[in-house]
Amino acid sequence: MILVDKVGRKALFMAGGIQMFGSLVVVGGIMAAQLGDQGELSKGYAYVVLIMICVYVAGFGWSWGPLGWLVPSEIFPLEIRSAGQSITVAVSLLFTFIFAQTFLALLCAFKSGTFFFFGGWVVAMTVFVHYLLPETKNMPIEKMERVWREHWFWKNIVGENIVEQSKREEV
Repeated sequence: MILVDKVGRKALFMAGGIQMFGSLVVVGGIMAAQLGDQGELSKGYAYVVLIMICVYVAGFGWSWGPLGWLVPSEIFPLEIRSAGQSITVAVSLLFTFIFAQTFLALLCAFKSGTFFFFGGWVVAMTVFVHYLLPETKNMPIEKMERVWREHWFWKNIVGENIVEQSKREEV
């Protein structure tokens, strides 16, 4: 968490996404090449898979895991912050539940493809962050509205501040 304000949220999301994607591809590749439909892993490949799962967990643990709680707490305006954070927690818990309930069934059905499936989601999440999440490094919470209004995509949705509109109307 020390790096969050030094490096920035987007950089940590991106690096964590790359680390997570790489480890999922390696695990999926080993499982596809070594297991097939019926098979077993040699001790060496089993260690590589174990290490890659640890690399994935580490990548999640220093990026997407904590930042998934930090960034939503920063980006909502003060007036709706508690409601926004509540929705974030509910959605996070819902998807954690869905993941936990479906992983074994996906593993049985897709076998090694499960890791490529989740790797695809990691790519989608990382691309979303790269293009659509504004950087909040060194930005006070009171100024977050300005960040959204200046972002290349969100400025079309958020629009101008009502206060600024009224100031222009007075002039």
